[in-house]
Amino acid sequence: MTSAAEQPAPRKKTGRRPGGADTRRTVLEAARAEFAALGYQKASMRAIARAAGVDAALLHHYFGSKDKLFLAALEFPVDPRLIVDQVLAGDRAQVGDRVARFVLALWEQPTVRDRLLAVLRTAAASEEVAALMRGFMVTEVVSRVAVGLDVPQPELRVELVMSQILGLAMARYVIAVEPLASAPGEDLLPLLARAVQGYLVET
Repeated sequence: MTSAAEQPAPRKKTGRRPGGADTRRTVLEAARAEFAALGYQKASMRAIARAAGVDAALLHHYFGSKDKLFLAALEFPVDPRLIVDQVLAGDRAQVGDRVARFVLALWEQPTVRDRLLAVLRTAAASEEVAALMRGFMVTEVVSRVAVGLDVPQPELRVELVMSQILGLAMARYVIAVEPLASAPGEDLLPLLARAVQGYLVET
């Protein structure tokens, strides 16, 4: 019979990293690096999991899908694909009003607005981040909306809507051009709705 001193030390466990707050942070860091190196389309959940030292199933448990992991990695405060729902759901004759109301409601929330502006400023200053955002928006927003539109040049029209929304944000909240910067949202709504309606519906 061996004494306690003679007993072998317990073997350290090996294998994938277990879940936890530190693991989530490690995964997000690995995701940022992988997306930056390969772009949104080419990065894979399996490669990100391998870089983070975790099982790919853990990524699906935490984030569900690659697009949700991407949004978490960039700390995006809202899923841009919600705009897809606003465009494709409901009466097409009211699509401009739906999109305009949704966008203005988002931008009027200070915490959401601050984070959205931070992402925009980062993309404007970094070609790397801009390329990532382009890849995501083209794959997850532009292509999905365009498929549901029965108009000529649907991709171009969707991107024009995006330019309208981003241009409004820059002029109203970053450059603060008057009277746009201080105009009530209800004054902007019909004008923005008319522009969006024209892009997405009129031929």
